[in-house]
Amino acid sequence: MPVTKPTLLYLTDLYFEAKGRRYYEEDLYLTGRLREDFNLVLCHPCDSQPFEQSVDLIVFRNTGPVLQYQAYFTAFVERVAAQKLRTYNTMTGRGDQAGKGYLMALTQQDYPVIPSIEQAADLFRLPPAERYMVKPKDGADSIGLRVVSRAELATLDWQGQLAQPFIDFRYEVSFYYIDQQLQYALYAPDTRQRWQLEEYDPTPADIAFANQFIAWNTVAHGIQRVDACRTAQGDLLLVELEDLNPYLSLDLLSPARREAFVRSFKHSLHSAISAKTR
Repeated sequence: MPVTKPTLLYLTDLYFEAKGRRYYEEDLYLTGRLREDFNLVLCHPCDSQPFEQSVDLIVFRNTGPVLQYQAYFTAFVERVAAQKLRTYNTMTGRGDQAGKGYLMALTQQDYPVIPSIEQAADLFRLPPAERYMVKPKDGADSIGLRVVSRAELATLDWQGQLAQPFIDFRYEVSFYYIDQQLQYALYAPDTRQRWQLEEYDPTPADIAFANQFIAWNTVAHGIQRVDACRTAQGDLLLVELEDLNPYLSLDLLSPARREAFVRSFKHSLHSAISAKTR
């Protein structure tokens, strides 16, 4: 008797255009591989409601910035909680899933993060700098980013915004996790080309740096990306904790490392389904 495959509702926006990234190619590759183990329903997140109750797991992948369909996403998260829908990533994250508020929380808890504030009373937390970045707390992909002077911060309308010092860094590096296990790391040696990435061999100290944010977060099952910058002094500082729909840059990996990621991804999806059905 044939074994019935579990069914995934795979949410993606195949038409979303992102600078330096080919979202649709990544998801076409992944869904092609997932068909080996799962039945698949593929749709845009705004069209997911009719299918949500009839699948084993909802996989939230390359859907673009949710602020472009915020009402739909808010309703989706509410249904997940109310109807106990099975999702991957689990919608329990404290990182980008909940906006950029975690950057202020981590700053106040003295984690190694780019110092971030959301009110004038916390200006003392920002080190002296020639320039500061102001960005929306619900932003993504540098949407709404502005560069201002220290004097301009004093008169800033803080509603829905955060501020950070402009950091002089050597390069950006990203650590990619499935559940709580590091899969690979990539870095951008040219600071002007964020998405011109190369494979990176992290040191034990680098891994310990990234692991602390995965441990701090509350994602039971899912893919997370820890984005950091290497400062001129050699330290790593957290830039973002992507725990909703991080782009994976799979096309830049060696075939062996890409295959290892796919195996881990499939195993994690099966585990997420099993955990929800026990």
